[in-house]
Amino acid sequence: MIRALYRTPEGKIRTDLTPADFPSALKEPGGLLWVDFENTPPQEDEPILIHTFGFHPLAVDDALQESHVPKVDDWDEYLYLVLHAIAFGRNDGGKLDTIELDVFLGKNYIVTHHDLPIPAVQHIWEACQRDERYPSRGTDHILYRIIDDIVAAYMPVVEEVDEAIETLEDQIFDRPSPKNLSELMKLKRALLQLRRIIAPQREVLNKLARDDYPVIDAKDRIFFRDIYDHLVRLHDINESMRDLVGGAMDTYLSVINNRMNDIMKTLTVITTLFMPLSFVAGFFGMNFFLPAGAQLVNIISPLGFFITLAVMLILPVLMIILLRKKGWL
Repeated sequence: MIRALYRTPEGKIRTDLTPADFPSALKEPGGLLWVDFENTPPQEDEPILIHTFGFHPLAVDDALQESHVPKVDDWDEYLYLVLHAIAFGRNDGGKLDTIELDVFLGKNYIVTHHDLPIPAVQHIWEACQRDERYPSRGTDHILYRIIDDIVAAYMPVVEEVDEAIETLEDQIFDRPSPKNLSELMKLKRALLQLRRIIAPQREVLNKLARDDYPVIDAKDRIFFRDIYDHLVRLHDINESMRDLVGGAMDTYLSVINNRMNDIMKTLTVITTLFMPLSFVAGFFGMNFFLPAGAQLVNIISPLGFFITLAVMLILPVLMIILLRKKGWL
């Protein structure tokens, strides 16, 4: 789908432009054109991007064919930016999905290209249709609004990851299982992927806020600086959550280890309690009865039998008292 939003020099918003109308709209002084490409075939996009807008084939190839980390390229008359929107599938095994947004920014135009719907783009698009003051402030301000919405959507994702970590920590203490370790590893990978997005995107915003790009008005750099500050905080939060995941993994291993120790201790105590009984039974042979018909009667040595029975009952009690005194129980 190719859609266009055009603000005329008189301040009127038009959304009925076709690709054939783009050249005249670009030449009109005081106008502003925003073209959005969503899930369109490359063979349909390439002629418009190269011939109508005059973008360099390398930049167009990056936008249509390749996937990149967030970056900004200065092509003098326009900027080419790669940004990433994210979504966290908590019910999908903690998978972190990324959607690449390619942006071409000129003095009187902005071109966005993405394969999947991005809520931030749709939100700003509708805002520009409702209120012409959005596009009246320039293409760089539209870019700021889009990036601001994308970064604002990071926080709910970070909060979901944080809640998932807290839930796993509770489960580890209550009922640890191998599934917990698998989920922790997925969260660890998601946080690493988030770090790979936030860190370079932070540098992109730093460049937009500090470098002297002709297509960005000096008065708008402070807005990009504000987004940069948000990304710095998000990066710090992400690093803290990575530490939490590492701590949760250590806790899981410790809990499993302690449970194994408790099991081994219980089995050892049971074995130890029965060892003297086995010794007594083996030593005396337990031959106190002589067969007499169908029943066992005639105790050979009544005194020896009762002494042996008393020893067998007293020994476990004495051993339990000894184990408690040493703190092994």
